[in-house]
Amino acid sequence: MSDASEAIAQICRSCGACCAYSANWPRFSTEEDAALDLIPRELVNAAQSGMRCDGDRCAALAGRIGIATSCTIHDVRPEVCRTCMPGDAECNMARRRYGLPPLAERMSPPAD
Repeated sequence: MSDASEAIAQICRSCGACCAYSANWPRFSTEEDAALDLIPRELVNAAQSGMRCDGDRCAALAGRIGIATSCTIHDVRPEVCRTCMPGDAECNMARRRYGLPPLAERMSPPAD
């Protein structure tokens, strides 16, 4: 992994804002039944066809937003979670909600 890729991954692991932004985001869409069966039942909101959320925060998210977070089901997370990319519009919108700077700004070299 390149230094830049590792830096982005580290910022992403410390953030978690995208996983705590909206109870409407973690919805199942393209997953096969076999993939959904790998997600622990207590983390699934069957009525909403998605992940269970505590308020806006995904129940699979551990840690403190902007400090250190992790996904307790990272290896079997739904497709919507896999497509969320560090620094994209959704990422930066979620980061703003938690008072975190946009990721692209954070990754930019300091101004001279």
